[in-house]
Amino acid sequence: MKKALLLLTAALVCAGLLPGVSADSPPSTREMNLLCWQEFGELVPARIRTVLLPTGSLEPHGVVPNGTDSLAPEAMARDIAGRVDALIAPTLPYGMTADMKAYPGAVSISKEAYAAFAREILENLDDNGFQNVIILNGHGGNTAVLNEVSSLVSNARRVRILLVNWWTLADDITKDVFKQDGGHAGNNETAYIQAIVPNHIHPERYRPEMAAPLPAPAGAFAAHPVTTSILLYQKGQGYPTFDPAQAKDYFRRVNDRVAELILDAVKKWDAAGVYGRDRDGGR
Repeated sequence: MKKALLLLTAALVCAGLLPGVSADSPPSTREMNLLCWQEFGELVPARIRTVLLPTGSLEPHGVVPNGTDSLAPEAMARDIAGRVDALIAPTLPYGMTADMKAYPGAVSISKEAYAAFAREILENLDDNGFQNVIILNGHGGNTAVLNEVSSLVSNARRVRILLVNWWTLADDITKDVFKQDGGHAGNNETAYIQAIVPNHIHPERYRPEMAAPLPAPAGAFAAHPVTTSILLYQKGQGYPTFDPAQAKDYFRRVNDRVAELILDAVKKWDAAGVYGRDRDGGR
């Protein structure tokens, strides 16, 4: 019902049947996909300077959806956008996952194609007037390229970019909630997705032997493709729990941490005066 009302409001504004955005009224939606160009122009950069860009991949995740790496940052963005006063850009749902490409339903993009596409997205967000671009990344395989591209675009365009890997940022939360370490499609990632789409979690398909620890020490061996899609950070820790209460608590605490990081980063950027702009987008 809420989404339907947002869609109706956005349509009426774009059709000219409702007045545009006033200085003190909230946007009809935080999602760029649902905004008409007139309302977007009224919001950015005069009122909203920050955009959240979810990035992910399509790859196996144990007994939770293949789209986990995109579903997580999308849900995170929707939950925190109002708190950090940001719009939400459409998700970049494909990533680099060559070592999981052998599994059914997986799609992997080459490094060259991904880097070029990600760079143009960041440049276009800057062109649209955003001062702060927050990449909510859901896939570790994207990190190195996103970090490199972010640095290039930030320096070339004088735009602020923050890359967030939520599972690493929330490492201490994982250990507090589950009393042990996590893993790829482990307790932490499974719980976060369970809080979002509980009907698409399949504990009946799960068996503990589906999980395997990551190579220890790091670099000890490498399997191509990976031998399983549940990869534990530490041997004997990180098995999915499928506990609804833990999932809800974990989702809330992770999102709070990410929102806090974003607010702090923007506050510090503003205080330092780096890459400042006026409300018309001037630099």
